[in-house]
Amino acid sequence: MTTPITTLIVDDEQHARTALKNLLSRHPAIDIVAECENGKDAVKAVNEREPALVFLDIQMPKLDGFEVLELLGDKAPLVVFVTAHDDYAIQAFENNALDYLLKPVSPERLAETVARASQRLADHQPQQREQQAMLTDIRRQQGHLSRILVRDKGDVHVIPAADIIAIEAADDYVVIHTPAGNHIKQERLGRLEESLDPQQFCRIHRSCLINLDFLSNIETEGKDTRFAHLKSGQSFAISRSGYSKLLERL
Repeated sequence: MTTPITTLIVDDEQHARTALKNLLSRHPAIDIVAECENGKDAVKAVNEREPALVFLDIQMPKLDGFEVLELLGDKAPLVVFVTAHDDYAIQAFENNALDYLLKPVSPERLAETVARASQRLADHQPQQREQQAMLTDIRRQQGHLSRILVRDKGDVHVIPAADIIAIEAADDYVVIHTPAGNHIKQERLGRLEESLDPQQFCRIHRSCLINLDFLSNIETEGKDTRFAHLKSGQSFAISRSGYSKLLERL
């Protein structure tokens, strides 16, 4: 006997969840374990229920589908994106061989999707790499990040870019400094540098990115030893190449 595919439905519209649930009820391979009406609940449900498959709506308030996927990171299950109309997102899905459904969902198209998902799960084909590549495509198309999302156990923190004082690298993580406190996020500093506005953020050291709006002054000690003093009272070392970048931005 084939093990049912534990499935989560995420959509902020009740009628959309009900319609998809009814269509999925025709597929005995699918076992719907939960429904969520927003992205925050979706992150929590994935952590708690560990579904094998998620039907994830893209357009949702507060946290959209892409942000949910970003927060899940390596823990993301197989995802089928659901969208009403989103040309640039569809192009990103197709570029990275990811499945998606257009609303209203047709029974025939859904049957194809369930068959593909079943086969992929049976073959133990992870999809995280394709999903992360798709997020990179989406980020490029959306422009600079205006906020950073941080998952802290069951909580989700939304940090506006303007509130970030500095970001420090710490192994596979970064420490995000804000006036309200620090946050730890599993992310590479280089990827954040690429995503944030270069007119606002400058990488002054291989392990530190600062918000220029918080820069108070630069202290020089000797020929190549410099420190950036920030309005928050914090200080960070500046490398030689970082100093060159800083001079270009000031």
